[in-house]
Amino acid sequence: MSIRWRLTAWYSGILAVTLILFSGMIYGIARYYTYEEVKTRLQEQAVRIKNTQSFSISQGLDLYLDPLQAQRLEDAQLYVQIHNFTSGSTRYSQNLLDRGLQFPVPDPDKVDKISGFQTIQIKNYSFLLYQLPVSLNNQVIGLVQLAAYTGAEDRLMERMKSLLLTGSLFTILVASTFGLFLARKSIAPIGKVIEAANGIQTGNDLSVRIDYDGPNDEIGQLIGTVNNMLARTESFYTELDEAYSAQRRFVSDASHELRTPLTTIRGNVDLLKKVWSGDEGANPKMGEEELRNLSLEAISDISDESRRMSRLVSDMLSLARADMGQTIAKETVPLAPLVEEVIRRAQFLPREATWVQGDLRALEGATVNGSKDYLQQMLFIFIENAFKYTPRGSVTIDAVRAGSQTGIRISDTGIGMDKSEVPHIFERFYRADPSRGVTPGTGLGLSIAKWIIDEHGGSVEVMTKLGEGTTFVIWLPAVFNALPE
Repeated sequence: MSIRWRLTAWYSGILAVTLILFSGMIYGIARYYTYEEVKTRLQEQAVRIKNTQSFSISQGLDLYLDPLQAQRLEDAQLYVQIHNFTSGSTRYSQNLLDRGLQFPVPDPDKVDKISGFQTIQIKNYSFLLYQLPVSLNNQVIGLVQLAAYTGAEDRLMERMKSLLLTGSLFTILVASTFGLFLARKSIAPIGKVIEAANGIQTGNDLSVRIDYDGPNDEIGQLIGTVNNMLARTESFYTELDEAYSAQRRFVSDASHELRTPLTTIRGNVDLLKKVWSGDEGANPKMGEEELRNLSLEAISDISDESRRMSRLVSDMLSLARADMGQTIAKETVPLAPLVEEVIRRAQFLPREATWVQGDLRALEGATVNGSKDYLQQMLFIFIENAFKYTPRGSVTIDAVRAGSQTGIRISDTGIGMDKSEVPHIFERFYRADPSRGVTPGTGLGLSIAKWIIDEHGGSVEVMTKLGEGTTFVIWLPAVFNALPE
C-alpha cells in the first residue's frame, strides 16, 4: 500500500473513531436528558398517588385513585394502574380503559426486585413504566404503576441516531476523499524525487533537478537536499570524468612521448647490431674509421634519447607524487640568495638568447616559507622554457613587489603564443601549436611548476603576444625583513 493510501486510511480511521465517540456522547446526553425529564415526572406523580392513599385493616385495605388527581394525570398524558394484592383488584385510569391497555402485574414477592423504571411495549405502544410498591407493616399490599407514552421520544432518538450515523458516514466519506486528494498533492513532490532518481538510474543525465515551488516544509527541505545531492553528484561525476579523461590523455601522451625515443634507441641498436655482426645487408666495404664514426653517432643518439626519457620519467614521477597528495617540507628561505644562485647557474644552460639580469631589489629582506630545491626547480623550468622558445633576442629576470606578495618576473622576446592557448599551457603534455614538432620537449615542465607554486600558496600571471614574446610573473607570499630563526 502506498504512503498516500496509508495516510488516508490512518486519517479516516482516526476521524471515524472520533466521530463515533462524539456522536455516541451526543446521543447518550440527549437520551439521558430526554428520558430523565419523563422519569422525574413519573416519580413525582407516583409518590403523590401513594401519599394520597388512606387505608387500614378496618377499611378492608382498599386502594383508590382520586378522580381529580386522575384527571390531572390524564391531562399530562400519564397512565395509572393501582393493583391491590390483598383483594386482587386493580384500578385503571380512564385513558388506559379507553385504549384497552393494562400493565403486567408482577408477583408480590418479586415487587421489590422490579420496582423502579422499566421500558415496556404493549400493543406496539412504548411506555416508560415506574412501579412503586405500597406497604403496610413491612408487607407489600399494593403496587402503583405509573407510565408515560414515549413514542415521540423514541422517534426523536431514532431520528437522532440515524442523523448522527448518516452524518458521520458522510463526513468520513467526504474527509477521506479530501484526505486522499491532499495526501496525493502532498506526496506528489516525492513522486518527482522518485522520477528523478529513476531517470538518473536508467540514464546518465545528472543535470536533472526537481522543480518545487511549495513551502519550505519537510518535503521542501527533502527536495532541496536531494537537489543539492544531485548537484554534488553531478560535480563529482564531472570531476571524475574529467580526471579519467585527463588520465587517459596523460597515458596516451606519455606513451607517445616514450615511443619516439624508444624507436630511435631501438633503430640505432639494430643498426649497430647489423654493422658489428656482419649480417647480410650491412656495408662490407665500410672502413674502420667510418664504422667508428657511425657507431659514435648511433651511441650519441641513444644517449640523447636516454636522457630525454630520463627527464620524462622524472617529470612524470613528480606529477604522480603531486597527484598522490605529497606535501613539500618547508622552511624559511631567503629569496634573494636563492634567485641569485639560479641566475648564476642558468647562464650555463644551452641557449641562443641573451641572459639578462634585471632589478632584483624587490627581493631584499624577503623570505618565504617553502622548499629551496623545489623553488629552484620551478624557476629553472620557466627559464629553460624561455630559452627554448627564444631563438634570438633576450630573456630577462627581475623582481617586483605588491603588498605582501613578491613577484619574480621572467620575460622573453621569443615566439610567444596566442592568448587562447594561455588557459591550457599548464595542462600536462600540452604545448602551444607553434611549438609542436618544432621545439623539443615533453610538455610536463609547466605542469610541475604550477604544482610547486600552488604548494607554496602562490600564483602565476601570464602575459603573451604571438611573435613578440611571453612574460611569466611568479607571485609568492613573503615576509619582509624578518629576523632569522
